[in-house]
Amino acid sequence: MKIKEIIVVEGRDDTAAIKRAVHADTIETNGSAVGDQVIEKIKLAQQTRGVIIFTDPDFPGEKIRKTVAESVPGCKHAFLEKKDARPRKGGRGLGVEHASNEAIREALAAVKEEMIEVPSEIHKEDLLHFGLLGGTMAKRRRERLGSLLKIGYANGKQLQKRLHMFQISKAAFEQAIHEVIREEKDDA
Repeated sequence: MKIKEIIVVEGRDDTAAIKRAVHADTIETNGSAVGDQVIEKIKLAQQTRGVIIFTDPDFPGEKIRKTVAESVPGCKHAFLEKKDARPRKGGRGLGVEHASNEAIREALAAVKEEMIEVPSEIHKEDLLHFGLLGGTMAKRRRERLGSLLKIGYANGKQLQKRLHMFQISKAAFEQAIHEVIREEKDDA
């Protein structure tokens, strides 16, 4: 699998994992304090080949994703599920570097493009109605919803923004949340 866009990752272990799974070039942020020089490289990459942001599914990774996306509009996003980012043999932390080749390929095949101009069909009332904000099941439901829609986990405050940013239709949202609820009933 060859990737045209340049993939933004956190560090050299992530680059090694990406190159193991696909043919691609990367830019490393070297941590969550993304410097001006790195942003300038990413801007150039966006102009010439396009950019896919592929960071770890944790707080620092989300911080990097947000910083880059705000500085370089129009990036694409690839999301890795937490279960796929855990070390295989009892290690610590979450990271792209721990993901299997298949999980990396799947995340890159499901890349999402940012869209900002179109009004969202999904409102806060919808999130409340389906128990995605507050309550004991909200976090688990958001995790599963993010997995099904391939948009990664988002906290209650960020979920609506992410649904809008990736132009998830109301029909796709409702289909996914009904699947989440159906799974909960099957597990009960």
